[in-house]
Amino acid sequence: MSNISKFMDDHFRHFNARETVAAAQAYKDQLASGNKMMVSLAGAMSTGEIGRSLAEMIRQDKVHAISCTAANLEEDIFNLMAHDEYKIVPNWRALSTEDEVELLNQGFNRVTDTCIPETVMRNIEGRLLTLWKDAADNDRPRYPYEFMYELLDDPTLEPLFQIPKENSWMLAAKEKGLPVFVPGIEDSTLGNIFAARVTQGVVSSHRAMRSGTEQMSKLIGWYQEQTNSGAEIGFFQVGGGIAGDFAICVVPTMIQDLKLDIPLWSYFCQISDAVTSYGGYSGAVPNEKITWCKLSGDAPKFMIQSDASIVAPLMFAYILGW
Repeated sequence: MSNISKFMDDHFRHFNARETVAAAQAYKDQLASGNKMMVSLAGAMSTGEIGRSLAEMIRQDKVHAISCTAANLEEDIFNLMAHDEYKIVPNWRALSTEDEVELLNQGFNRVTDTCIPETVMRNIEGRLLTLWKDAADNDRPRYPYEFMYELLDDPTLEPLFQIPKENSWMLAAKEKGLPVFVPGIEDSTLGNIFAARVTQGVVSSHRAMRSGTEQMSKLIGWYQEQTNSGAEIGFFQVGGGIAGDFAICVVPTMIQDLKLDIPLWSYFCQISDAVTSYGGYSGAVPNEKITWCKLSGDAPKFMIQSDASIVAPLMFAYILGW
């Protein structure tokens, strides 16, 4: 057994630690049974460099689809293209209003302890604008992730990478041909820019970007394809929000609205620090999902109340046998 896995087995014996190991082992059991796994990403996981472990999970066929916020979609590529230009502020909890204004004046957008330079956003915009215009002018709408895959296919891009390409989960997903579902594209830097360019008339139509309901239809087709081949599908949720809620709802949509006979999600794990009583527990706690026709009573269910930036890499390491 590897060092990380052995350490976790030896020391993670109670409370959230025990739940972490149990959830990771159950994830491995799902894969060993021939099942597939959907991973959802919320929060700032890409800026937190989750790609350093998630990319290897993808390469080793331990992730089969991703649902993520548009911020996670774009921020993996921002990190790929401008990592060395980021500014780290270790004392981020102590920043004053004046400190924040100074960061703004320097051209940075802060995400906790990490400041992303505005320049990389404009660089990527310039490259995407050509793709958006082509999609609009030639009636060739694409899903958000398809634009990013097309962007990453540009041979002039690789010499500009500032991190090893194996640390980008988007590159790994593109190479594996994974579907990436991105609900709420407008809630992101590049989504805002896309809307602005359509408003200006630079991009001729909003139809260049496929909608959220079109993405749900695509997810329905993907889920049917996987389950028709004999696999069940588990759900591993990092954080809360739309990335998880959107994707997990495909099952009740198919059962209750389409009247299809399909299996429920076969596994569920969420890492979140949300507290139910505060009304911030997005998408319902695991047992509550039973009433929403998402999980069966006997499906493995785990709720790890901790920091996803700590727990998710540890779980991925355990699943990978590191």
